[in-house]
Amino acid sequence: MRTLFLTLALASAGLLTPALAAPATADAIKVQTVPNLPADFIMGADVSTLAAVEQAGGKFYNLAGQPQDAIAILKANGVNWLRLRLWHTPVNAADVVEGGKTISHKGDPVGGGSNDLATTIQLAKRAKAAGLKYLLDIHYSDFWADPQTQNKPAAWQDLHGAALQKAVFDYTADVLKQLDAAGVAPDMIQIGNELNGGMLWPDGKTWQSGPNEVVGGNDGFVALLRQGIAAVRADDAQHGKRHTRIAIHLANGNDNALYRRVFDVLTAAKLDFDIIGLSYYPYLHGGVEDLRRNMDDLAFHYAKPVAVLEVSYAWTLKNGDNWPDLFNADSQKVIGYQATVQGQASLLRDTIDGVAHVPAKRGLGLFYWEPAWLPNVGWRTGEGNAWDNQTLFDFAGRALASQAVFRRVREKSDWAPKLQIAGPIALSAFVGEAFAPPTTLRLPFDDDAERPVVISWDDVPASKTQQPGHFVLKGDASGEDISAQVTVSQRRNLFVDSGFEGGTLDDWKLSGPAGVFSNERNPGNAHGGQQSLHYWSSGAFKAEVTHTFSGLKPGVYQFKAWSAGGGGEKSLRLFTRDCGDDRSAEMKNNGWQQWHAFAISNIKVSGEHCTVGIAIDATPGNWGNVDDVEFSAQ
Repeated sequence: MRTLFLTLALASAGLLTPALAAPATADAIKVQTVPNLPADFIMGADVSTLAAVEQAGGKFYNLAGQPQDAIAILKANGVNWLRLRLWHTPVNAADVVEGGKTISHKGDPVGGGSNDLATTIQLAKRAKAAGLKYLLDIHYSDFWADPQTQNKPAAWQDLHGAALQKAVFDYTADVLKQLDAAGVAPDMIQIGNELNGGMLWPDGKTWQSGPNEVVGGNDGFVALLRQGIAAVRADDAQHGKRHTRIAIHLANGNDNALYRRVFDVLTAAKLDFDIIGLSYYPYLHGGVEDLRRNMDDLAFHYAKPVAVLEVSYAWTLKNGDNWPDLFNADSQKVIGYQATVQGQASLLRDTIDGVAHVPAKRGLGLFYWEPAWLPNVGWRTGEGNAWDNQTLFDFAGRALASQAVFRRVREKSDWAPKLQIAGPIALSAFVGEAFAPPTTLRLPFDDDAERPVVISWDDVPASKTQQPGHFVLKGDASGEDISAQVTVSQRRNLFVDSGFEGGTLDDWKLSGPAGVFSNERNPGNAHGGQQSLHYWSSGAFKAEVTHTFSGLKPGVYQFKAWSAGGGGEKSLRLFTRDCGDDRSAEMKNNGWQQWHAFAISNIKVSGEHCTVGIAIDATPGNWGNVDDVEFSAQ
């Protein structure tokens, strides 16, 4: 998750000191039973920052309001596994300067838990003492490793090829030897963290940032993974029949194409791993149904179990310090779960249910990411905490009732969430066009959640859409009556799929290098809905995406689009051509989720045709998303 924090604006990290609230109770939330959960289903928590939080004075309180060890509180609420990350040498290699200010110095702990081996052993001993199993997450880096950052440890900067591979084997073997000596051998191991584009860059990088960048590609990636795996198997061999399960972990848990691409390579190389691990952040990756589709496919195609190794959701929109939080008011709009303790509990319960129903019992369980990361520790030394509203404790360390989900999903109960349809749903239709109301809608339930519901609508006579106006449409939503207020109007926006929600680019003509453009299903990268037009390439490129309208009436039109991205393109512009009035307008991106609208107005169309589009002249690695396009008469 580290790259997400980088998108936040810099702010001072002064702490607030919230007062303790009244004690919570487990029955303060509504939880639907997940039937037939195996006893060994993983109910995990990544508590990698816990030691740092405690060292900074953090205290924890159970649901009764009594002081208690955080691990004991989690266990009492149903947690049976912990996850612990391991960094190689987590100290600053140089002074860290942000906004012209030195926030930490060379040799200082990096922050974010500063998870060296000594810290990991300490936490692992606490896990074992509590009767919990644990997953060791080896990052093979001195700091965060994720899809955008896979930096070598400073000690390995000059190692390449066989020397780097040997370092991976020797380091992994030494870590396991020390854990064995401490009596805390891990029960599961990740070789690397969120390995979308490889590990230990550039030697194990699978994509190029530019045409001249030398990377190891898939072969380099596989060779490094193989050495980490070999070290685990060699350690197992020294302990009789021990078989430590090995997970390979990617981010973007909804992205089936990504997982197929990477795991096709790993399985073709016959790597000896046991589990496919996924990160799933619903405000970035969509509904549980999107995660479920990916997990089901992976479990079937590769005949391997799957586990969600990272998941979280917010319990409040309030801030525990004055550092901007990653999860904000817009985040809860993505899939409709409210940022409340109940909404957090419902999301966690539904994710457990999704994993538990992977076919052939191949859904092993999940790990909640950093439930105990209180506001007193930043993601790096000298900064604040962008995660404090996604914990399972409040800002003062009080256990939230949502923790009890791990336990309560196993308890027998007849309770089930009920639809809460307050009034007619608003739908739109266009004069003279066939109207097909949506057969599935995300609708609110009484547990602060929205879930997809299949709708059976009454038939709509063609006469209802022959002129502007309104009509009421009735239907059935899982046995509940539902109605929609349908507004019929002249089509203003001439794009039929203006938000790219159809999942294709069939209505567009693409030019430039293959693969530059895609219809991306990722609500975290969309302006509205789930989908958007995405562009990216590891090399420099020039490309266009265009759509041609026909049968237009001569007149004055406007072309508009929303855009967000990393910025840095040589040129990014809207344009029109073959309209009788060729025009263009510059676009400029300045960051992830920093959406801006760009438009060309007063386009004089003299004939029946007009082509509109987006042209990009990009440097290596430029990326962005375009959404909610509009072409309309003024």
